[in-house]
Amino acid sequence: MDDRILLAHGSGGKLSQDLIRSFLPDLANPILNRLDDSAVFEANGRLAFTTDSYTVNPIFFNGGDIGRLAVCGTVNDLAMSGARPLYLSLAFIIEEGLLIADLKKILASIKEAANEAGVKIITGDTKVVDQGSADKIFVNTAGVGTVPEGVDISAANARPGDKIILSGNIGDHGIAVLSQREGLKFNTPVPSDCAPLNGLVADMLAASANIHCLRDPTRGGLATTLNDFAGQSQAGIVIEEDKIAVDKAVLAACEFLGFDPLYIANEGKLAAAVAPGDAEVVLAAMKRSKYGGGAVIIGEVVAEHPGQVVMKTTLGASRIVDIPVGELLPRIC
Repeated sequence: MDDRILLAHGSGGKLSQDLIRSFLPDLANPILNRLDDSAVFEANGRLAFTTDSYTVNPIFFNGGDIGRLAVCGTVNDLAMSGARPLYLSLAFIIEEGLLIADLKKILASIKEAANEAGVKIITGDTKVVDQGSADKIFVNTAGVGTVPEGVDISAANARPGDKIILSGNIGDHGIAVLSQREGLKFNTPVPSDCAPLNGLVADMLAASANIHCLRDPTRGGLATTLNDFAGQSQAGIVIEEDKIAVDKAVLAACEFLGFDPLYIANEGKLAAAVAPGDAEVVLAAMKRSKYGGGAVIIGEVVAEHPGQVVMKTTLGASRIVDIPVGELLPRIC
């Protein structure tokens, strides 16, 4: 059984210590290497702090896995407040019987994603539960970052006249995970868009300080994100359907399954509300950035119909884009 996780790995004894120390070659840094009960570090100015849990099923999918997802998701939550992500915590809840080889793959993905995002994992925890008490592995994270002086980004800050910018095509992550889970085969496989967006946000902020709202449209998709902007800002939003890019394979899958791409999860895209005078310069900066090449202005904030999102369809009509009542695709992140 030395190739699988045992309950004894969570007992706090030698096997626990051996397992935790086996993480260090992948995640080593001077703060984590101390293996103290809490991490001590220095930070100046305003801080952003976030926490999240990841229960995606399956744990490996086209374009990523639960490890990459956990790092990118936490980094992106910090970045959406304009913060520069610095440090992450990482806690595993592992089901007895998980292959050690699978855990090592996840750790390798975590290391790669953390290096790409420029963050350090400085503390963590590991628990092992009985078979049937979890689903292979769950990951909990927390993240800390610094917020530059003068940055004030919130879903409540949208103002009439602001342009709504989307960083790229939507729906990739949700369809990638669903197709893997259900064994669906498409002529063109759909990879997840899972990616750290802090570099993209840094490029946007370097171009303009007049970015009012940022959000990565994960669960609930772009529709929920835009409704958050409209509801919290008590402003209206109008978007144009023909400006919103959807990959052909994603669109075909949504049509086959009866889904609307506006409600499908993304893990490497962002939506922004930007002051009208700065929208074009921000858009240009996004297009030069690694994860913003497909950026486009899809609409604007208006004074009419506060709290509602309206989409002008390709047929020339208008429809209200509401928030979904439930979750279309559970266990997507």
